[in-house]
Amino acid sequence: MRAIPLTVTALAAALLLTACNDGSSDKSGAKDGSACRLGGVSLEVGSASVAPAAGDTGEVPVSITNHSTPCTLDHFPGVTLVQKDVSAKLSAQKEAKAQKLKLAKGDSATFTISYVRGRTGDATSLAATQMRIALPGDDTTQNFPWKFGPIAGQGAQGKPNATVSAFQQVGD
Repeated sequence: MRAIPLTVTALAAALLLTACNDGSSDKSGAKDGSACRLGGVSLEVGSASVAPAAGDTGEVPVSITNHSTPCTLDHFPGVTLVQKDVSAKLSAQKEAKAQKLKLAKGDSATFTISYVRGRTGDATSLAATQMRIALPGDDTTQNFPWKFGPIAGQGAQGKPNATVSAFQQVGD
């Protein structure tokens, strides 16, 4: 007869331990559920170091400024380049390591899109006209014009030769 109360006690303890999860589905990995959202931050595409000719490398900096309550950037930014009905999501730079950044109101961070310029009219190049940027843990995107020329393709699939860096804190 003692087995029933012990089983009930063990079950109750297991339920209490699983109830510690807040139930949020925050993809950013931020345990406090405070992922930075596009509604609370502003994005700005800065002055690019444009690749002048096919085969040259260019860099496009993107700044994020928090205008709301404290939030967290945890993982990599999501950047998708779009050419009419074709889109390509960029991967993180090979050596880049994501870091968790907490942004108080007024704080800023930055990341960089690096790309290799392709040849105009080349079937392996992506003649992007737009880039969509998303923050980790937020499904919404903000669109910006891509005005830095075609992106060279790489590999058998012709994936664009472009990557994103990890977030970096700006200032102190």
